[in-house]
Amino acid sequence: MTIDCSFLSDLGLAGEVSFEASRREERAADWGAEKRGGARTPDAVVWPEGTDDVSVVLAAATDHEVPVTPYAAGTGLEGNAVPAHGGISLDLTRMNSVLDYRPEDLQIDVGPGVFGSAVDEHVARDGLFFPPLPSSGEISTVGGMIATDASGMQTVKYGEVSDWTLRVEAVLADGSVISGGSRAKKSSSGYNLKDLLVGSEGTLGVITEATLRLAGRPEQIRGGRAVFGSLDSATEAITDAIQSGVDVAKIELLDSLTARMANAHLDVDLPERPLVFLEFHANHGIDREVEFCRAVFESHEVERFEIAESEAEMDDLWRARKELAFAESNYREDLEPIHPGDITVPISRYPEIVRYASELGRDHDLLVPCFGHAGDGNLHYTVLADLDDPEHLARCEAVYEKVVRRAIELGGTATGEHGIGQGKQKYLEPEHGSATVETMRAIKRALDPTDTLNPGKLFPETEGGGRLLQ
Repeated sequence: MTIDCSFLSDLGLAGEVSFEASRREERAADWGAEKRGGARTPDAVVWPEGTDDVSVVLAAATDHEVPVTPYAAGTGLEGNAVPAHGGISLDLTRMNSVLDYRPEDLQIDVGPGVFGSAVDEHVARDGLFFPPLPSSGEISTVGGMIATDASGMQTVKYGEVSDWTLRVEAVLADGSVISGGSRAKKSSSGYNLKDLLVGSEGTLGVITEATLRLAGRPEQIRGGRAVFGSLDSATEAITDAIQSGVDVAKIELLDSLTARMANAHLDVDLPERPLVFLEFHANHGIDREVEFCRAVFESHEVERFEIAESEAEMDDLWRARKELAFAESNYREDLEPIHPGDITVPISRYPEIVRYASELGRDHDLLVPCFGHAGDGNLHYTVLADLDDPEHLARCEAVYEKVVRRAIELGGTATGEHGIGQGKQKYLEPEHGSATVETMRAIKRALDPTDTLNPGKLFPETEGGGRLLQ
């Protein structure tokens, strides 16, 4: 069904409006939706130039009962930016300016369309950086990271994006401009609207500005890898290291299947054994921390513990880790990875969830690569499926779902960093309970009673265009 968005031409926006089919189709999917087949072409695309444009568009869209879906780089994996019910795709990529930079306060104000890596580039001259950047920081925007409360390989030491977001400006569905948080390091003034908006996936408001906290770059960085004889030994070593207080900046798990996939994709020579990639950050005494970790790992029968001798060697190590999603996709021509798992469990349960996923794959004769940001209990996994074989695909879907539900049973979450979007809606209530989810719906109704903002996300019953959540 086509939605009439012709009113956009009369709003006098500073930004651009397009109804061209090719430009609309470019925003019909994100990375995850392309695999899941959940694409939907918007009826119009708007590129706002600033907060005023966003406010005018949202107010008019609400008046006309037209849904609006925020969009930026399109690198999400759960359909977060897909216009599930058509309407307007609000492309924020032109709001990509550094608005203010205060190195003396370790702060930077940016628009939502700024790429994560651009923040680091801007502040590097002062020896600063933005620590929680996800692995996709070079190709994803600050607005998208805040919308999904993203995190990455350095979360184990530095935390996630929400921990480094001090203040946000956002526009509500009726066009009202609000702010949450403060430039002060702490505040106990009123409701914490900043943390309500962070991770809301554009369903409560559209982020138009953010104040980010920065940190000084560590003077010492060391990295390397450890090779284990079994997956259990690797995961137990990781758990022990975290529980023992090893100060590690990155600690990443690769099972032997994932190592084999990386070798095939990059033509490298990783040992096809369970691997742990490591990086340490410090201003002094880094060698003591490395040796502390080595001692912990040796108590779990590590076969090799190797520290890189050069920056180039470290770059090669992390390149292999960063390319894993592409390695999975290209491993077999006849098989395609299904949903990108990003479950997270308490660190004491990490060996159990990794073992569970791996054993399910073996028991069902399926390829289930397991890797992830192990230090914070995060497991990335998928199942490689023959999409043309309904029986094989059904087995893959069942295995994928069992792992998510087991993570929830262990006190974990269905999504540690990708968000609910369209792909994980059925796990929201099992994880949080019906009363909690109804409270979330009540907040959505209060801030967006016409369901203008990103309908069809989080709650599957939303429809958009003036239809209230029931």
